Amino acid sequence: MACAPLSPAARVPVGPAARAPLSPSARTDAGPEAAALALVTDIVAAGRVLVLTGAGLSTDSGIPDYRSPGAPPRSPMTEQEFRSGPVARQRYWARSHLGWQRMGEATPNGGHRALAALEQAGVVDLLITQNVDGLHGKAGSRTVVDLHGRIDEVVCLDCGQISSRAALHERMSRLNPDFGADADVVVAPDGDVEFSDTAAFRVPACRRCAGALKPNVVFFGGSVARPVVDRCFAAVDDAEALLVAGSSLTVMSGFRFVRHAVKRSIPVLVINRGPTRADDLPIVKLDAGCTPTLTAVATALQAL
Repeated sequence: MACAPLSPAARVPVGPAARAPLSPSARTDAGPEAAALALVTDIVAAGRVLVLTGAGLSTDSGIPDYRSPGAPPRSPMTEQEFRSGPVARQRYWARSHLGWQRMGEATPNGGHRALAALEQAGVVDLLITQNVDGLHGKAGSRTVVDLHGRIDEVVCLDCGQISSRAALHERMSRLNPDFGADADVVVAPDGDVEFSDTAAFRVPACRRCAGALKPNVVFFGGSVARPVVDRCFAAVDDAEALLVAGSSLTVMSGFRFVRHAVKRSIPVLVINRGPTRADDLPIVKLDAGCTPTLTAVATALQAL
């Protein structure tokens, strides 16, 4: 491994707004931006990198996140609320139906494509994403763990059958023609929107058993399946470095893998605008945009 264990809080600011000094181990004569990219490239170039991504990676694809600086406060649907009865499910599906029309059109950005290129180059072994938008697969990444599920899939709460969200969207459109056609809404990271006039929305049932349908994602308050968690912990154990892109790590489902890596003295690199839950741990922190940073890293590695 080319990189020694990191000193606590080795944060490296990137961009014209950078103010904090570099840590001694990261200081070079090339300036903070070049030093940061060199440090990231050095860690990634060693190979066997495990990547963990969050909503901040998809903002450049037009999908907002919950916790970036300036993000509006939101109250997403919880697992308990969704399962509480048909009224809550009607409200969710009505709003999500509007969000899907916009979220379904999102395309991968340069950050997604850079990570796919790093995988194809044999540098990234596995990518764990907290996002449900499916953009990593669209960008070409093949070894992806969808930690919180996929918004383009639907699961029946009664029989467990998994079906296509696109097909459900067509059924909803037929049952609710012109619903919210003139609504000016903003899509949340989970595809939900803020919209209150949902009482007349008609929700289709499962074609197999007439049961209640749910997006195949982990809502707030829900739990990631144990086999998925175990696979991710095993991937941390096998990695030479953990690269976090676009996550504040506020949710324990992702933060636990960072803590595990630190405990095992595996270098952790975090690229995120704004504070993260891991800022007090021995990590390298870059307060920078994912798209330009990851693109620059991929380009630098191609030149090696």
